[in-house]
Parts: sequence; C-alpha cells; structure tokens
Amino acid sequence: MPRGRPTRASVYARLDAALDELNTRLGGLPLPEEANFVWRDIWHLEAHHSTAIEGNTLVIREVEALLEQGRAVGAKPLKEYMEVKGYAEAARWVYGQAHHGGDWTGSELITLTELRQIHTTLMEPVWSVAPHADATERESPGNFREHDIHPFDGGMTPPSWPLVPAGVRDWIDLANTTRERLDDPSTAPLAETLAEVHNTFECVHPFIDGNGRTGRLALNLILVRLGYPPVIVLKQQRPAYLSAMQKADVGDYGQLGELLARAMIDNLNRFILPSVAGPARLVPLAALVDERFTAVALRQAAARGRLEAFQGPDGIWRSTRAAVDEYARTKGKHRGRPA
Repeated sequence: MPRGRPTRASVYARLDAALDELNTRLGGLPLPEEANFVWRDIWHLEAHHSTAIEGNTLVIREVEALLEQGRAVGAKPLKEYMEVKGYAEAARWVYGQAHHGGDWTGSELITLTELRQIHTTLMEPVWSVAPHADATERESPGNFREHDIHPFDGGMTPPSWPLVPAGVRDWIDLANTTRERLDDPSTAPLAETLAEVHNTFECVHPFIDGNGRTGRLALNLILVRLGYPPVIVLKQQRPAYLSAMQKADVGDYGQLGELLARAMIDNLNRFILPSVAGPARLVPLAALVDERFTAVALRQAAARGRLEAFQGPDGIWRSTRAAVDEYARTKGKHRGRPA
C-alpha cells in the first residue's frame, strides 16, 4: 500500500526531533559569522517569497542580483525593487538576533519598539517611491493605522483603528509568553502556539500597509530568539496559507501550525543541519540532497544498502555527507553488466 501524506502529529514529531538534534547534538543555530552562506540563502529566499505572497513579481534571480550586487535586473516597477530591498534589510536585522544580537537582553522576545523598527525598515524604501494612497502623515512607516480595514475573506474584521494600540499591547504580551507556554506540557504543540501568535498579529492588522510581511518578520524574530530556524512561507503555498489563516481566525490553529512546522523542517534540512553537521554527522537524507542526488535517489540507495544510512524509530533515514560522497565515488561499481 503506498504511503500517504504524513499526519499532522507525525509532522510535529519530526519537527520536535529535528529541533532536539539541532540543540542537543549540534549546538543550536549557527552564528551568522560562522555560516554566512546559510543565512544568505535563507535571506534570498525569504525576501523573494514573502514579498511574492503580497504580489511582488521579481523572480529569484532578480532578487539575488538586487541583494548581492545592488543591480535592478529586469524591467519591473521601481516599487517592486524597493519592496524587496526593504524586506531584505529588515530580515537581515532579524537574523542578526539569532544569537542574542544587538542590544537584546533576553527579557522579552519582541518589544513594541522592535515591532515599529521592523515595519519602518521594511516600508521606508517603498514608501519613498510609492506611499500608500490613503495614508496620512501620521500613518507613515512605523506608525499605526488611522483607517478601519474592510473585512477579510472569510469574514474576520480587524478592530477599529482607535483600538489598535491596545490590540498591539495585548499581542506583545501574548508573544512574550511564548517561551513559558512552550515549557508547559499541557499547552498546544509548538507549531500551533506559534500559529496563534502569528495569526493574532494579523487579526490586529496594526498598520495601513505591510502587515503580512511585518507579521512574518516578527514571527521569525521570535523564532530565532527561541533558538529555532526562521520560517519561509513559499509563494506557491499562498492559497494554503490564506486558507489556514482563515481557520485560525476562528481559533483553529491546526492547519496553520502544520504549514509552519513543515516550513521550519524545510529550513532545517535545506540550510541549517548541513551547515552545522560535519562530514561524519548523521543528518536526515533531505539535508544531503545536492546536484548529484535527489531525496528519492538517496532513499532508494539507503533502502538497497548501497548508501551507508540508518533508519530511526521515527521512520526517517539518516546518513552523513562522507557516506554520500563515498556512494557517489563508487556508484558506478554497483551496477551489474548490461542486460
């Protein structure tokens, strides 16, 4: 019988196991100074996908040229380049907090000042060339909206604008209880706790523009300060993401939690674990995919005994970079004579 899509519980278990491995065996997230290429690749992808979810049309090649070379490759509207530039600048600051960077003392996961800073950094470049048509001077980057928001798809209506400051304070309080809630065994799974924090911010919708991007960056700030990898919601996941947010609007955080859990696992396997695991470290096969082998090819080689690998009680195959290199070197020798 073919295997179906993993259950939500199994996804959560995989995430817990991967985070435990990262923190207990591999020493936690790599320092930006130690693994600049890792954070750079996450930076490129997040700046591309998080802005694309909101309608930005720059492709990844154009994003990389803009961020690495400062060149506006292509013929897109200036506003779109400024959207990516602002997002990337804000994300760079967020990633710098991965090891208690800046002036953070650890007393709070996020402050009101930092939330305003994220929005200001994110929005100022695009605001300089294309300010929001309905914004007053008091609604510039970093300042709360003074307009009411129409109901979202699904029926949820953000609070009237005079209630926004109180709503943000309540959200800050909720976000800063995340660590304590995760330490409580009776609380919801990690991913669903994070889903509640993320969705609650979006329900408040405190700014006249840029709330989705600000909310994803704020979530990633909380994640890296907790020692977890940042999340990238891919542009092709937009329909699932919006559907999950609608369910979260009425208190069902399961679908959004699963989406966030899968995104954290993807970043662990794609970037984090390979960078902190030396050539002899056991890591999931997904972390060893490269231009030579797909995940399917590695699993097949492991199952056939051609790649030195081990299948744990969680069903996940693990191997080492050294074993994959050896398999690549000897791959042709495994083949029999042509039929």
